[in-house]
Amino acid sequence: MSVILTPTSDRGGRGTVAQPKGENALRNRKWSRRDVLRTSAASAASLLFAQPLRAAAPPPTAVTPALIEAARKEGQLSYYSALELNVAERLGKTFEAKYPGIAVRVERSGAERIYQRIAQEQGSGIHAVDVANSTDPAHYLDWKKNGWLAAYIPDDVARHFPSDQVDPDGMSATSCAWIEAIGYNTNLVKREDAPKSYADLLDVRWQGKIVKAHPGYSGAILTATFVLARDLGWPYLEKLAQQKVMQVQSAADPPKKILLGERAVMADGNDYNLMLLKDQGKPVEAVYATEGAPLIIVPSGIFQSAPNPNAARLFQSFFFSAETQQMLADSYAHRSFHAQVKEKAGRTPLSALKLLKADPAEVQAQSEAIKARYTKIFGV
Repeated sequence: MSVILTPTSDRGGRGTVAQPKGENALRNRKWSRRDVLRTSAASAASLLFAQPLRAAAPPPTAVTPALIEAARKEGQLSYYSALELNVAERLGKTFEAKYPGIAVRVERSGAERIYQRIAQEQGSGIHAVDVANSTDPAHYLDWKKNGWLAAYIPDDVARHFPSDQVDPDGMSATSCAWIEAIGYNTNLVKREDAPKSYADLLDVRWQGKIVKAHPGYSGAILTATFVLARDLGWPYLEKLAQQKVMQVQSAADPPKKILLGERAVMADGNDYNLMLLKDQGKPVEAVYATEGAPLIIVPSGIFQSAPNPNAARLFQSFFFSAETQQMLADSYAHRSFHAQVKEKAGRTPLSALKLLKADPAEVQAQSEAIKARYTKIFGV
């Protein structure tokens, strides 16, 4: 298995990737959703107008010896993932162990960087991605509209997933989920003093003590920002910005900052990071705000132009199997919609939480405006 980390920030990343000759100039450009729709119009036009927007979903597909053999002949696949690196690597290695002879190339970055990269590749006729796993469901609306996704429904998805977590045309399904939560360091904040709501974060006692992730980098935080702006209003975020908030990139970063004691409280961040740290005896605690907690769903889909389509289908079936879904729940505290997966004891089930859910189409429509307004308010 090979792993590639793409640059993590437009303002200077932690790593770089050697690109094939001729691709650098294109990939160095920053692409927005407007760019995607503009540059893909010519290539997607025939698909968009030659067939209805809604097509019949394909029948469920089971893993067969023929599929495995076809995948082994391809010998590899490219998996673009916004899941954390250790999770994406584990998926790749577990798949390779289950299906020897098929190598997984993990391309890991933030959701918005993955979106930009795929736009650049598709816009220039570069067919590199087989399976994409983004924390921003709105990406799949664009990819589907552009005719870039291939319909495929693993047997487990058809049998064990609720219909609202599966694209009606079979273009994608929810591979996992989690909550964007408030959290705190229990060595720095007493339980009785900890914030219980988003409104509590505006208390003067938390000024200079809060850390928060950025919607310009993280698809999960983009979704969380959308629901907070919708339900609490932009004036709430304007007041939060006055709290001298430490701004970081990924939704995985705030839990790390409060663990290190660099800040006492996080305004958002992945609840699974806190649950895993707490399981290790670390001094952190998650808080699900009384106003509701943003639900983050993480779809996965196969690309129409996948260079390794059979390996992609086999990987997608592996990803949605009960075995893999249970591994994500047990080892990484991710939430699964697979009916056979059991929540680990001691973890709050989704059914017990007040969830703030986003409509991906609305997030898509407001994405650029949200990122621009947020950047202006927080100054980063």
